[in-house]
Amino acid sequence: MTRYLNRDWLAIAAGVVLPLGAAAILLPFRSSWSNTNVALLLVVVVVGVSALGSRAGGLVAAVSAAAWFDFFFTVPYYRFVIRGTDDITTALLLLVTGLATSQLAARARRLKVVTVTDAGYLAQLHETAAMSAAARSPDAVVEYINEQLVRLLGLEASRFELGSLLGHPPRLEPDGSVVAGRIPWNIEAAGLPLDEIELRVFGHGRYYGRFMLQARPDSRPSLQARLVAVTLAEQAGHALAGATTAPA
Repeated sequence: MTRYLNRDWLAIAAGVVLPLGAAAILLPFRSSWSNTNVALLLVVVVVGVSALGSRAGGLVAAVSAAAWFDFFFTVPYYRFVIRGTDDITTALLLLVTGLATSQLAARARRLKVVTVTDAGYLAQLHETAAMSAAARSPDAVVEYINEQLVRLLGLEASRFELGSLLGHPPRLEPDGSVVAGRIPWNIEAAGLPLDEIELRVFGHGRYYGRFMLQARPDSRPSLQARLVAVTLAEQAGHALAGATTAPA
């Protein structure tokens, strides 16, 4: 969990600093470049920050880019004031476009930008999403995903631990790799570790628990299957987060 938090703070710091740095680099060209071109380049910076995978970092970058665009490139210069109608429109479009693209880029990063081509995997994701939307409790979603993980990964069993982080079991990472004691595990050669493997569940940036996966000796799921498993865990996180934020 510490690694996720560190990545979020890194993305937030980049969201503050990188738009300012880009604006400073573009400043000498202020008289020869249109503000529209400057805004487009700042959007590129926002997308780059969002690619770190942090939604918060993307949001900070979008706001920072709009603020520094106002400060450096709109009259009166070096003040957070905009007088020109065209500049107001450009600044608003920069902010809105930056916010939208940051969300898309962060989501693409979180899903590893993997194209799921297997019809069975696609059906599994669709069925789980539909079940999550219809379920009356997050417990039902978690139990359903437990069953999906057993079939998907060829497991002996799967169970969910709410809020626990005891011990240092092997871990299925967001990129589909498995690490045991910080050492990458060669699944193709050795199969999944026979010790229970944790698959952590986050929702809206908060840790909720973990699936504990018990592999069989012949469990050798493909990378694509492991990435689908990570996506299923994300759906469990959304269900748990929705339950905690729903009005009583």
